[in-house]
Amino acid sequence: MIILGLDPSLSCTGWGVIRAEGARISHIANGQVPTDARAPMAVRLATLHAALSEVIAAYHPDRAAAEEVFLNKNPQSTLKLAQARGAVLATCGMAGVAVNEHAARLVKKAVVGTGGAEKQQVQAMLKVLLPGATIAGADAADALAVAIADAHLGKV
Repeated sequence: MIILGLDPSLSCTGWGVIRAEGARISHIANGQVPTDARAPMAVRLATLHAALSEVIAAYHPDRAAAEEVFLNKNPQSTLKLAQARGAVLATCGMAGVAVNEHAARLVKKAVVGTGGAEKQQVQAMLKVLLPGATIAGADAADALAVAIADAHLGKV
């Protein structure tokens, strides 16, 4: 099974593709989709849609996974995250790819063993779980963690 992990963000959305065969996982690809902060919102969302459409077309995931939405203290940031998530989830829906959503603490627990793990701990565990994989950046690492968690927790 091929799983597309997603870390939606308006500034830089991370994505990671893994293969899960029983308890075994392997790295296929990962990357990040930055958007231009000076561009209009519609253009930024279209950038996310176009880039993720290409990822889906290239890797043909059986399903996708994303972290559940969380609330920021800043309502404007929450709204921007929600818009980016909407574009990402709609892209999957348009491609016929079902999306599982997992709480951030559950993702950390599935990858590291504790829901309170720091980002550095998650990234260190990715090196163990996906040896030899070159990770494009922090957002791609988060997306790979979501994909790995979904391989263990997935519902679809």
